[in-house]
Amino acid sequence: MDFDYTVTTEKSFNEAVATVEQETKNVGFRVLYIHDVTATLKEKGFEIEPFKIIEICNAKSAYAVLKADIKIGLCLPCKINVYQKEGQTFVSGMRPIILPKFFPNANFGNLPAEVDEIIKGIIDRSK
Repeated sequence: MDFDYTVTTEKSFNEAVATVEQETKNVGFRVLYIHDVTATLKEKGFEIEPFKIIEICNAKSAYAVLKADIKIGLCLPCKINVYQKEGQTFVSGMRPIILPKFFPNANFGNLPAEVDEIIKGIIDRSK
């Protein structure tokens, strides 16, 4: 099982970011914050291709996993990255289905698989 789910897109970087934002809202999740990593690093004199981290959350899902194990807060909120590498734009997210490997004693039920499918759907519809 892969840690991430990553696709390429023919969309421009900014179009891909905007599409992730809209698709997140369409599935009932909320965009909490968009971190412009490129701008942050540039302030410190470092140059990288465009890279943004889009933090997304669904309160009901977050509540459920935090009740299962409060340390899962270390993995929240869910993140979808949009970045360019050698001019190609990628959309990538961590797969929630891996959480039971890190928290084997937490009783998640089917939630990691459900959220995994939602995030994969956001990513697929954003390409």
